[in-house]
Amino acid sequence: MKRLVILGGGESGVGTAILGKKKGYDVFVSDFGKIKNNYKEVLNQYGINWEDEKHTEELILNADLVMKSPGIPDKASIITKLIANRISVISEIEFAYKYTHAITIGITGSNGKTTTTLLTYHLLKEGGLNVGIAGNIGKSFAWQVAEDDFDVYVLELSSFQLDGIVNYKPHIAIITNISPDHLDRYNYDYGLYIGSKFRITMNQTENDYLIYDDDDEAILNWFKNNKTKAQTLPFSLKHHVEQGSYLENKTLYNTTNNKQITMSTSNISLDGMHNVKNAMAATTIAQLMNIRKKTIRESLANFQGVEHRLEKVLKIQNVQYINDSKATNVNATYYALESMETPTIWIVGGVDKGNDYSELIALVNEKVKAIICLGVDNKKIIDSFNNIVDIMVETSSMEQAVIVAQKIAEKGETVLLSPACASFDLFENYEDRGNKFKNAVKGL
Repeated sequence: MKRLVILGGGESGVGTAILGKKKGYDVFVSDFGKIKNNYKEVLNQYGINWEDEKHTEELILNADLVMKSPGIPDKASIITKLIANRISVISEIEFAYKYTHAITIGITGSNGKTTTTLLTYHLLKEGGLNVGIAGNIGKSFAWQVAEDDFDVYVLELSSFQLDGIVNYKPHIAIITNISPDHLDRYNYDYGLYIGSKFRITMNQTENDYLIYDDDDEAILNWFKNNKTKAQTLPFSLKHHVEQGSYLENKTLYNTTNNKQITMSTSNISLDGMHNVKNAMAATTIAQLMNIRKKTIRESLANFQGVEHRLEKVLKIQNVQYINDSKATNVNATYYALESMETPTIWIVGGVDKGNDYSELIALVNEKVKAIICLGVDNKKIIDSFNNIVDIMVETSSMEQAVIVAQKIAEKGETVLLSPACASFDLFENYEDRGNKFKNAVKGL
């Protein structure tokens, strides 16, 4: 019996454990942190051995195969020991892929991947397909393969999940965009991070498709020196493309496999030009999956959007409060500021992952009335914007940040939480940060 060791007892780890058990592996789960009680109950229910708050090496280094959670860096000592012992370390996506005959649609990018994933899922589901959604969203891919197994999966894939693939091949791959993110995990080498994203297409063949942003500098540079075997379907806001999507006179034009669809951008439910791009990617996928044009148009018009992503919370005394806690890097915040149409009080800060704020300077100059820093160390933010914004305040809790914002904001203005940073200094994760913001706004 082959031994499968799983490092990390979260969603992807527990899903892999269940699938591994069903496929006849001797399964062991080890988590250096604490495993949540609901996951412990599931593991016990399936009779799967586990440990937490430690990694017992003799129970790990005897593995035939190891699945590591995306949160564990390659530099972790247990990983370097496994690699030294020539034990294969893969991601959940790689493990589950070989146990399903489903078509998979893999979506990656620095920003926009959650919105594009949910929008694609919505289009395919409305089109009547038997479709699952997984990856970074909801119930893990492996768990679904073990228990439900859909005909099609829409997978949101991080660079960390792609780092752990060997044979995984999406039939349709999407790269929404690439901008510097998680550079702390890539030796501060942007090229390594870009390479990670393009692993999504490395196993694709002439029968597969790669959809990508044709306005994105990092993507275009990669194509100068590298090739994909997949059929390419670009999308652009700036120029005409033969196959794929482009924008002209506020109309989205899409041509895929000789099928054409047009739609006014005013009928897309999501605001902002970055969401037009997300809609272009999702439309191309829907066309490849033979969804009717009427369904595509209706679905783009009635899609509800993503929590913590430019989410309108409340209007109080004619001031709009917007929760964009999911903006954990500079590029995501760029899109948020770009879509602001009134003077903005910007709440920013957290754990800096090697951010370069210079690309925000012109937007901050144009749109931002005041900056409220919300982080343990705000020096870099203050140094970047001190000369541009008249009002800068440092705060140490979400409640305090929101109260200060309310005092500064005048009628017709916007208070925007768009941190451009990770949340782990003051919050559990970006969801916790966004929920605390919403609660603080509701408490005003």
